[in-house]
Amino acid sequence: MKLILTAGVDNLGIAGDVVEVKDGYGRNYLLPRGLAIAYNRGTAKQIEGIKRSRDAKQIRDNTHAAEVRVQLEGLQVQVPARTDASGKLYGAVSANELAQAIKKAGGPAIDKRAVKSAKPIKTTGSHLVSVKLTDAVTARVPVEVVSA
Repeated sequence: MKLILTAGVDNLGIAGDVVEVKDGYGRNYLLPRGLAIAYNRGTAKQIEGIKRSRDAKQIRDNTHAAEVRVQLEGLQVQVPARTDASGKLYGAVSANELAQAIKKAGGPAIDKRAVKSAKPIKTTGSHLVSVKLTDAVTARVPVEVVSA
């Protein structure tokens, strides 16, 4: 099955690549998760748009990643969450919420898959969150979870 990747997939390729995969992998994993679209003449025209979008978001090299890391580590990120009287959250703060809060605080647009927390954030207060910019550069972003 021939597909165009819309997001980076480990051991397969990056956004905009045209890949040949087994039918089951494409039909059962890549397509339902929105990681790829079927390749045909109509969708082949979308490749350039996907590549332009990827280049705008992509960290160019380790020196650029180090600059972004300094920017991220200097942010004051606040995530509002619903809590009970003792400060415990109803659920946990998701990676998507963290990525949106980083962007709202003035940081760059971060892919939610790059945001990692050592353990689920289920209480109010200060927490450290890791953002993987490249294989060699990871930013440690301080996040303050506040009651909404």
